[in-house]
Amino acid sequence: MAKVSENFDRFINRELSWLEFNQRVLDEGLNMSNPLAERMKFLAIVSSNLDEFFMIRVAGLMQQKNAGIRSKDRAGMTPNQQLDAISSRVKTMVKDQSDAITSALNEASKAGFSILSPEDWSSTQRDFVSDYFKDDVLPILTPLAFEDFSEEGLAPTLTGLQLIVAVELTGMKKTSLARQASSKRKLIAEGKTLDEIFNQSNQSDVQIETESRICVVPIPKILPRFLKLPSGKDVMHFALIDDIIQEYISSLFPGCKVNSTAVFRITRDADIRVCDNPSGTDFDEIVDLTVAIEEAVVERRSRDAVRLEISASAPSNIRSWLKQTLNVSESFVFDVDGLLDAKSLFTLNEISFFDTFRDPEWEPQIPRDLLDASEDQDMWETIRRRDILLSLPYEKFDPVVQFLERAAEDPDVLAIKQTLYRTSGKSPIVKALETAALNGKEVTVLVELRARFDESQNVHWARRLENAGCNVIYGIVGLKTHAKALLVIRRENGRIRRYAHLATGNYNDKTAKIYSDLGIFTADPGIVSDLAAFFNILSGYSESIGWKYITVEPHLLRQRILDLIQQEIDQSSPAQPGHIMLKCNSLEHPDVIEALYKASQKGVKIDINVRGICCLRPGVKGLSENIRVSSIVGRYLEHARIYYFKNGGHPEVFLSSADLMVRNLESRMETIFPVLDDNIRVRLTEMLKLYFSDNQKRHILDKNGVWKRVNPTGESICAQEILHNQAVQAVESVMLKPGKYIPIKGK
Repeated sequence: MAKVSENFDRFINRELSWLEFNQRVLDEGLNMSNPLAERMKFLAIVSSNLDEFFMIRVAGLMQQKNAGIRSKDRAGMTPNQQLDAISSRVKTMVKDQSDAITSALNEASKAGFSILSPEDWSSTQRDFVSDYFKDDVLPILTPLAFEDFSEEGLAPTLTGLQLIVAVELTGMKKTSLARQASSKRKLIAEGKTLDEIFNQSNQSDVQIETESRICVVPIPKILPRFLKLPSGKDVMHFALIDDIIQEYISSLFPGCKVNSTAVFRITRDADIRVCDNPSGTDFDEIVDLTVAIEEAVVERRSRDAVRLEISASAPSNIRSWLKQTLNVSESFVFDVDGLLDAKSLFTLNEISFFDTFRDPEWEPQIPRDLLDASEDQDMWETIRRRDILLSLPYEKFDPVVQFLERAAEDPDVLAIKQTLYRTSGKSPIVKALETAALNGKEVTVLVELRARFDESQNVHWARRLENAGCNVIYGIVGLKTHAKALLVIRRENGRIRRYAHLATGNYNDKTAKIYSDLGIFTADPGIVSDLAAFFNILSGYSESIGWKYITVEPHLLRQRILDLIQQEIDQSSPAQPGHIMLKCNSLEHPDVIEALYKASQKGVKIDINVRGICCLRPGVKGLSENIRVSSIVGRYLEHARIYYFKNGGHPEVFLSSADLMVRNLESRMETIFPVLDDNIRVRLTEMLKLYFSDNQKRHILDKNGVWKRVNPTGESICAQEILHNQAVQAVESVMLKPGKYIPIKGK
């Protein structure tokens, strides 16, 4: 790696850059031109994003701070300085989000949808809620006390990201069973006889507490956050489960006086690294790795608290007690004035009432490159004839599923090899792989167990696939496999032929409807040969002998990007300046940033579309004045990685599973692959230009790290809307042709 410059002005801090991405998401929740339901969706995403940010990024910084690390990052900030800046930025963000949620719910109330506070319940509604609490809620509530166990470090563990009610009580009749258990352990340690222990521990079974005590009651996740109340005509009334429990919680503590309550939620450190070889035995042993993953998931439940969210109306004594008990500093206590855990807006948004407050639905279309195929046309012939591009979610994901399903049933298919990183709960991809194995195909599946927060589900898939007879592998020790690749081997006319699918996104039929991604079917001999070698590296001990098209190995990924940038510099001239267009999720790798700075200084025009993190400073005189950075946050999550290089008038376009980050280019098995088909290359180039022309959802990054929304002037250009319309128009143009019907029946 090149030496990082000590001139910290060259880089924007990674964490603060990410927070500005989340601000762009929040801006969509604040944008009154978006329908109500869409704004609520974005406000929910803000909370979902922050949860993961605190569990991983903030937790990592806290680990560094606690370890006494004071070294500065590339932007010149120590861990402590980053934490201070994060705290300040997030507190402002949380307030703006809370205000926006309150405004959105007030707007919904005017239309007939209301979340009522207890004081607004009618007598009929109160009776309904009382019965619901008594019958469905009270039996599953569990009060947890801390004092009796805290001395021995046996206090109950509070689950992260769960809503919890803190209750201040006085006049408690306290059966000292818990205290007796604690005393017995001490007496045993002192060597007392059994009679002495029995006599002493059974004295004073009941004590009356005169001082106030605080107890906590976790709200079971099985309970719905919103309870529908009896309502009049043309209105819908709901109650929050947190309000219901607080209103009737005294029935959980008979004989006690409830002085006050507060709802809170904690976030725990989830930045756990799983050892690739936990038992010291062979990495390929499934029991060792799956057990290690499961243990790591369990360990997350008891890690340190890194954030405390609490209702803004919480009494100061409860707030102080929680801070001390959870050992959370004031900087990371967030007072929420309104709905705590705004992710629940996702659930609220599913209610039919909001159907009239959504954007018009965009139905995925038949892929353009398959429109001239007939229903019964041979799939293999279609792919042999030319490469096929799938542009999700504007076009259907179905062809990928159908490709696997047909391969599973085709008697001429000998083997299937695929990578799985994240997939859906009822994955048709997994089902097709199981079918293929049961039909006698040789099926090899790389399951990346360490896909963060999907570990449990991936363990489940791994075991299911193994039970079906698939060869389940876990990649190379020390490296995550993040590549998105599928290879089918088929016997045709006495010879072996291979077919491939390579993509920028996961094989997940759910996210394929909301993530903007790209994939290509191909039978190109060079591509499929490289892909076969890639799978051999993953499943065995073979080493690469040189790649013709695909770049996959960590030490080569970074160099491939740097070589392409250098090639553009070499091809550039004042008369014919070079041009680089990059679309990615994150740009953070210092070597790549420095190479782009160099290209800018050599006159290369550089356009970068980044969804999230960007540590590069554009528009700095003498450094990056030829670089423009923009970002689009719209209806779909921008996830595709497209890398364009003018190459002296002979453009090259690459798709990739890898972002321009250190972890992607140096510690993962990723894919960077060229687009060989001229038509697809032109189509992707036009797509990139469209992203840089958007004047509706695009933001521009300035040299100070500030993002500003583009002022919409002239003709409205919304990239995502235009891409959808193009997909629709392509299908309609075929439907208008006499005697033509649409192939590939979609789901």
